[in-house]
Amino acid sequence: MAFSTYQLLIRVPVQLPIRVGQLGVFDFPAGNYVYTGSAKRGLEARIARHLSKNKRLRWHIDYLLAAPGVEVDRVLRFDAAECEVNRLTPGRVIVARFGAADCRAGCGSHLKYRVDEQLTGRPC
Repeated sequence: MAFSTYQLLIRVPVQLPIRVGQLGVFDFPAGNYVYTGSAKRGLEARIARHLSKNKRLRWHIDYLLAAPGVEVDRVLRFDAAECEVNRLTPGRVIVARFGAADCRAGCGSHLKYRVDEQLTGRPC
């Protein structure tokens, strides 16, 4: 099975104001988040880059992951399309267009806030 889509299950320990590139500064409430992304080639390299602490801030997710105390708890991999996985993931949008600036499927954001939910996502 060839995986091309991934989700990062992220924990933000306390409310943090974070500048997200050109999108601006947003208050991220403490809690659990799910970021959905994809890579046509080099999925594991993309995931490793996200998990690395030493990188140039390039994508929206880089800004969140670089914030103090923010940790990735788990990584899930899927063989479904990025937007399909994102649509099936419950949660609330905190930052419109986050990770979805080029999304043509109308997702609105590829980062979702899951305030009261455990980080136990399952592949769809």
